[in-house]
Amino acid sequence: MMLLAAILIPIVGGALVMVLPFKKRAHMAVYLEIVVVITSLLVGLIISEGTTGRFPIVKFVNNLSLSLELDGCGMVFAGLVSALWPLAMLYSFEYMKKEKHEKVFFMFYTMTYGITLGIAFAEDMLTMYFFYELLTLVTVPLVLHTLSREAILASRKYLYYSLGGAAFAFIGLVFLMIYGTTVDFTYGGVLTPETLGDKTNTLLLIYVIAFMGFGVKAAICPFNSWLPQAGVAPTPVTALLHAVAVVKAGAFAIIRLTYYSFGTDFLIGTWAQYVVMGVVMFTIVYGCSRALKETHIKRRLAYSTISNLSYILFGVTIMTPLGLAGALTHLVFHAVMKICSFFCAGAIMYQTEKHYVHELDGLGRKMPAVFGVFTVSSLALMGVPGLCGFISKWNLANAAVMSGNVMACFGIGALLISALLTAIYMLSIVIRAFFPPEDFDMESVKEYRDPNWMMLFPLFLFVAAMIIFGLHSAPIVQFFTDISNGVL
Repeated sequence: MMLLAAILIPIVGGALVMVLPFKKRAHMAVYLEIVVVITSLLVGLIISEGTTGRFPIVKFVNNLSLSLELDGCGMVFAGLVSALWPLAMLYSFEYMKKEKHEKVFFMFYTMTYGITLGIAFAEDMLTMYFFYELLTLVTVPLVLHTLSREAILASRKYLYYSLGGAAFAFIGLVFLMIYGTTVDFTYGGVLTPETLGDKTNTLLLIYVIAFMGFGVKAAICPFNSWLPQAGVAPTPVTALLHAVAVVKAGAFAIIRLTYYSFGTDFLIGTWAQYVVMGVVMFTIVYGCSRALKETHIKRRLAYSTISNLSYILFGVTIMTPLGLAGALTHLVFHAVMKICSFFCAGAIMYQTEKHYVHELDGLGRKMPAVFGVFTVSSLALMGVPGLCGFISKWNLANAAVMSGNVMACFGIGALLISALLTAIYMLSIVIRAFFPPEDFDMESVKEYRDPNWMMLFPLFLFVAAMIIFGLHSAPIVQFFTDISNGVL
């Protein structure tokens, strides 16, 4: 029951925004923050009590139902979402002052929280697919928010891509219903030799199709063009699209598909493993290469996201417990690093109305807090030791070496290329901001300054998290290891 309550509180609370008679904007802000904080506290309480039993919501025929349950993997995603959403909501109150249709925005923004928790709490593939589709429906209006021509085109592409990917994922769901012992998430998978017969290659093909279907939200090549285009949405939206809710839902779904539905015993060493691993390795290099060429700040970060999401998927495709532990580590750590960098970009755009890298000269000296935080997030994304990005990349590389898979070892090369290109496209922003050309006129930026505390407070917390996870990651990595070994 508590699982269902955690999902319904933000959904109902968000819907009520349109009908409650707020006399002041501040009253709406307080109400929304209370809704989100209560939800996050409830999720924290649920996680602290450990795994839960099955809670059916709706029962269908043939033992099919929409049911909730919390296991170790769900704890990771739910904990991540519940930790970041209150901070994102606080940041959005300041950012959205300059935007129109605030009530509509905050309605869908809050409802998205509950639906994302539904994905985390899903007990089986059918339930996860249900919430996965709902996630598309509630985030399309967020991408569409500004109602500009660019927003309309971006939301249309996002909708088409998401629905197309869901159709491919649905094929996987159908075949699991037919050939699996159950559609419940079961560590090790639900396929048995007795039920497969001569259908092994068919099921491997279906896995690849479903992987690519769920991979649409994870921005895998060649289905990633929707993500940079979605950058036309307000920064609180793109930060959650690119760091937490949508893209991580895609990666989380692929983890469920690989380790809890088809099973690594069935997949490892097959042509299907090499196909999906090859795709994610290509996406890692492609994403950071495109980021290097991009001059728009948010689109550059979007291509960086494309690359880093496939770090997670690379860990998944290694198909070992160490690979899963590395994937979960980067799923969490990347979320912190990337939401921080997006919020920095949003603060820059909000304060200066500058959107391109070449416009940032000298701003670091006028906005030292924002650009200082951006520098730390850049170093973390590069994988500098002492910050959380190093830990997750090290775990992925270690998993690749220990797997004994030659192709996975080539994946380490992709990670190194990505680290080098990340250093170039992230630090070029930092250098421009703090060290403008000698002939640059500092008077041209004299009126700019750091934003208020509602934007800065989340940024400082993200920096603290990056440093703490970088210096003292052992407990959380051990937690991920227990999950990857099927203990939780």
